Order: sequence, then structure tokens, then C-alpha cells
Amino acid sequence: MNFFLVIHVFITMALIGVILLQRSEGGGGLVGGSSSSGNMFTARGAANLLTRVTAVLAALFIGNCILMTVMTSSQIRNSTSFLDTPASQPVSQSDKK
Repeated sequence: MNFFLVIHVFITMALIGVILLQRSEGGGGLVGGSSSSGNMFTARGAANLLTRVTAVLAALFIGNCILMTVMTSSQIRNSTSFLDTPASQPVSQSDKK
């Protein structure tokens, strides 16, 4: 489970980075907006590449979420609760000494 959690963190960081690299299509963006200083990539191919990388990373992110959910639910189903075990006998004062 820890392996998939580490992979999930790397996918999340890569997804955030790729999204931040993309050019804003909105007119009123806070950083750069639609001005020429905000255009990091001017070629249409670079924008298409970033869009495809974003889609692949998003699919990996969701797939990893589903995989971790299935793994966790099977672990929860197989585990027992402390509420299922019978209560132990109380310890008397003579047993403590």
C-alpha cells in the first residue's frame, strides 16, 4: 500500500506541474492572463502535448485512487475489530502485587 501511496504523490505533483505549465485560456487570469508574457509555449504542438500529458496523468491519478480504494476495502474486510473480541476478566488488586 505504501508503494502505491508514494506513486500517488509523484503523479499528483506531476499533474500539478503540468497544469501550471499550460497557458491560461481565460481572459482574467491572475498571473499572465492572456498577455504575451504569460505565453510560455507558442507552438500549437506544445499545447497539444501538454493536454495529452495532463489527460494521461489524470487517468493514472484516478486509476491509482480506485486501486488504493479496492486494496484498502479488502484489508478492512479481512481485519477484525477489537469490539469483536470478548472482554477480558477484570484484574483484581491481589493480581497487581
